[in-house]
Amino acid sequence: MTDQAEYDQDFFLWSRAQADALRVAARSGANLPVDWENVAEEIESLGRSDRRELASRLRVIMEHLLKLRSSAATEPRGGWIDTVLRERSDVAGLLQQSPSLHREVPALIDGERRAARRIVANARARFGEALADEPELTEEQVLGDWLP
Repeated sequence: MTDQAEYDQDFFLWSRAQADALRVAARSGANLPVDWENVAEEIESLGRSDRRELASRLRVIMEHLLKLRSSAATEPRGGWIDTVLRERSDVAGLLQQSPSLHREVPALIDGERRAARRIVANARARFGEALADEPELTEEQVLGDWLP
C-alpha cells in the first residue's frame, strides 16, 4: 500500500507508521537539517489526538445513554437523544477515517465508563436523584442503534 493510500484509508495507522519511519531515518544518520524526533512525535501525536477525540465522544454517548436510562425527567430527553445520535455519527466518521481505531473501542469504553457514571451521578444528585446500579453499557449499546 502506498503512503497516500494508507493516509487516505487509515490516518491513525499512517501517523504511527510515519513516526516510526522518521525515527528509523534519524537512527540511520540521515544528513538533513530536521529535528527528527520532535517531527516524529508531532506526527504521532496527530494519531493520539484522534484516539482522545474518540474517547471523549464515547464518554458523551455513555453519559447521555445513562441519563436516558435512569432519569425520569421528560423535558431534556430529546436533547439527550440528539446528542447520542450526533456523537455516534461523529464516531462513525472517526472510525471511517482511521479504521485501526476500531480495536481501541472496547478499552476506551471500559476506560470512560467511570467518568460517564460520575458525571451522571453528580447531575442526578443535584436533583435529589440517585444513579442506580445498573448493568454497564455494552459496546453494541454505545455504538449501535439502541436507545433506552
